[in-house]
Amino acid sequence: MYQSMLYPCINACRTYRTLDGMWKMQFDPEGKGRAEGWQNGLPEPFSMPVPSSFSDLFTEKEKRDYCGDFWYETKFYLEADDGRRVILRFGSITHRADIWINGIHAAYHEGGFTPVVIDISEYVTFGARNRIVVCANNELNETSIPCGTVRTLPSGRRLAQPYFDFFNYSGIQRSVHLLRIPAESLLDYDTEIRLNGSDAEIRYHAATDGNHEVCAELFDRDGQKVSEAEGKDGILTVRDAHLWQIGDGYLYTLVFRILDGEKEIDKYPARLGIRTVETKGNRILLNGQEIYLKGYGKHEDFEVIGRQFSYAVAQRDFELMEWTGADCFRTSHYPYAEEWYQMADERGFLIIDEVPAVGMMRSLVNFAAAAGDGADTRFFTGGHVQQLQENHRLAIEEMIQRDKNHPSVIAFSLFNEPETNYQEAHDYFEPLFAFARTLDVQKRPLTGAMLFSSRPGSDTCGSLCDFISLNRYYGWYVAGGSEIEEAEMIFRMEMDQWAEICTDKPLVFTEFGADTYAAEHKLPDVMWSQEYQNEYYEMNFRVMDDYDFVSGELVWNFADFQTTEGTMRVNGNKKGIITRNRQPKDAAYLLKKRWQAR
Repeated sequence: MYQSMLYPCINACRTYRTLDGMWKMQFDPEGKGRAEGWQNGLPEPFSMPVPSSFSDLFTEKEKRDYCGDFWYETKFYLEADDGRRVILRFGSITHRADIWINGIHAAYHEGGFTPVVIDISEYVTFGARNRIVVCANNELNETSIPCGTVRTLPSGRRLAQPYFDFFNYSGIQRSVHLLRIPAESLLDYDTEIRLNGSDAEIRYHAATDGNHEVCAELFDRDGQKVSEAEGKDGILTVRDAHLWQIGDGYLYTLVFRILDGEKEIDKYPARLGIRTVETKGNRILLNGQEIYLKGYGKHEDFEVIGRQFSYAVAQRDFELMEWTGADCFRTSHYPYAEEWYQMADERGFLIIDEVPAVGMMRSLVNFAAAAGDGADTRFFTGGHVQQLQENHRLAIEEMIQRDKNHPSVIAFSLFNEPETNYQEAHDYFEPLFAFARTLDVQKRPLTGAMLFSSRPGSDTCGSLCDFISLNRYYGWYVAGGSEIEEAEMIFRMEMDQWAEICTDKPLVFTEFGADTYAAEHKLPDVMWSQEYQNEYYEMNFRVMDDYDFVSGELVWNFADFQTTEGTMRVNGNKKGIITRNRQPKDAAYLLKKRWQAR
């Protein structure tokens, strides 16, 4: 595997082209492809767009719900050898994959939401067509994240059984790039920002795979050079710095050059926002000023395309979020496509970046179990834990390495709704939090979203977090409908307990919401009606506003999204403020009035 996750660029030193388009694909339910030599070419393929989430493209249930090995193949022509390395970069392959180049095994990758980057220089033939073959697998288990299991039906067909409440979309879901980069190149970089009055100091570290000199230059939005430094480690000083702020995504351009005298060996430009983020007492600070997070939990989810990135969908989502007055979203429950972060950087939008550590509780209706008091399946005991922790650690490392230089990313979330009410859970997460803190020189806050049973007196992991993140459903899963007045009372009782803990730690609500069918109106209101969704949010906001240590509210969910089918899901989760085809429900206007006034 190649060590660099830098996003592709084109200049005098680096080029790329995408390999997106129609690839060959073949299902392998019996897992016989390797033995039969499919890595040398698929025997009975059909056409499949790449990138895509394949499930919603089919009309047959067996293909939509396919679980097991599945293969892809394409060919590309490679120009003559010019001395540069040939890098193959998949934005993601869900959930794991082996890759062959011209029949030679080139890489294996575990994890479905971060890039798979391979130096294939030794496997390709220049001036000829080359074959890429991928064997991916979308089975769920308890040693990799997200967690789940697989059930085999009497017919022998396998079904994914998620321990999480979103559809198990899979495939080559993000773009594939073929890069040509210098033999000596920039691999990675870190930046640490310090503010001194109106000036800023940017400490950088550039990692290369050679010994030649590195030069760093910083340009403002108008292309004027404002600072420069030499060396792999250096300091860029900016006078009268234009800070990156909410709604004002001012970006500088940081250019790294590797030089051999006057000769430019490599050049890599990166966007940079000058900002700091920290927690202080029970407040979250951006550039030293208190902020209150307003926004959503989201999913990469849209009709037909599933989890495939679309600039058009992303543009619509940002427009709708900003229309409601939102300034933040959590990448529930996995790192999103990199383009989301680039757009957030440009718009001055905040992101809590989340690793795919979801489903760490043995329940096929985890949304119901998460709302009760008895979520204790002893998930963090048993022989699977060591391998799970290793895969979790890898996912954290890849997420932070990929996303650490985005100014929009203000925090990293290391879990969503695991069991945290016994010592083994703490023992599992403690080294992961410690490891994550070694990876980010900006020392962004770390957090994790806690389920209903993770409360003062029972939770063992909140102490690891820089701010508490709560997922709460008072008025929906707990005392819903006509019992909502009781829900408010119980909610306040829990908040009184958190008040004793959050004297020096902020608290953010990362989920709260009520399923709502967009066409349903009822007077008096009932659950699932638009009127009840409004009543639900009014009650929740009434409680939150009475506790000054609350530093944010991220509604669940931005838009309706697809889930595994079930009796409590009407073709998916309907907690969206926006419908799945991106039209507002009534509650959108309630949020708009509240958030634009804050």
